[in-house]
Amino acid sequence: MAFCFNKDRAKFDEFLQFVEEKKNDKGAVMPVLQEAQRLFGYIPEEIVDFMALKLNKPSSEIYGVASFYSQFTFKPRGKHSICICLGTACYVKGADKLLDDFLKELNVAKGEATADGLFSIVETRCVGECALAPVVTVGEDVYDHVKESQVTEIINKYKE
Repeated sequence: MAFCFNKDRAKFDEFLQFVEEKKNDKGAVMPVLQEAQRLFGYIPEEIVDFMALKLNKPSSEIYGVASFYSQFTFKPRGKHSICICLGTACYVKGADKLLDDFLKELNVAKGEATADGLFSIVETRCVGECALAPVVTVGEDVYDHVKESQVTEIINKYKE
């Protein structure tokens, strides 16, 4: 699905205004990427090219920054983004198996959205809650000491 600037013109206009305000700031790439992620839910290829033009930077630099940080995605995420922490403490306590269980339950690949657009699964390196391992987040909700038996229950809580 190609991104279309006219699909949500109000969001694009808001983004354009933000870019215009930041384009002369040193280190503008990161805040502009964050604003694009916030507004569009992902970083479309066309937005990277637009940013490169407006910030007078090569597209490769924009991609380099965006691909380094796990907060950015180049694919649309589901309405509910399920993040599985795979930091050391969570991994040791079985987070890799939880990740597999969520993927299987939703029949989706890592980083992809479900066919209905409701869920996506994202692995993250650390959410800073090591004492609560393994940790799963869904939006702002944090689930601690998650067991395989809770996977379906967590998903069902967000089905509409």
